[in-house]
Amino acid sequence: MKTFIRVVELWVPDRTRMRLEFGGGLYGEGLSAFKAVSEDLRFGYDEGLPGKAWASGHPVILTKFANSYFKRTDQALAAGLTCGVAVPVFSGEFLQAVMVLFCGDDEAHVGAIELWHNDPDSSHEMGLVDGYYGTADMFEFNSRHTRFPRGFGLPGRTWKAGLPLIIKDLHNARSFL
Repeated sequence: MKTFIRVVELWVPDRTRMRLEFGGGLYGEGLSAFKAVSEDLRFGYDEGLPGKAWASGHPVILTKFANSYFKRTDQALAAGLTCGVAVPVFSGEFLQAVMVLFCGDDEAHVGAIELWHNDPDSSHEMGLVDGYYGTADMFEFNSRHTRFPRGFGLPGRTWKAGLPLIIKDLHNARSFL
């Protein structure tokens, strides 16, 4: 069974803490070739998707692999992967790992992944930084034209809680705008 998130990888600092090396991953059906390429890679600071997240200190979304800093474009496209999100995990100022999620979509597997942020110098609301929506065009339109105050909608509720939140059955959830 295919899901919207098709690959999860963990990249960890090597013993010198100068590069990221493959720390493990979960790969959907038919992605063994992509896994084999990943296992042999290393990323420096600000290099490739994991290195960009390390350097920026916050999650990074890459909605198109072609003509970008992404290192495995041909293999990702061959595997049906269409988007990547890298999330750095820090302990204080020390990077512990970078988690990378790869998504794939088609007509039968619609999904979305979004990054939201508040800049307190310019607004009291949270706005969309970027997102990947595959074939969910109307959802994308609504997301790109919506802002959330603290405590409202899933982004605003998560912001207020200061913790990840999960809403089950989004279609019937009153708290999901």
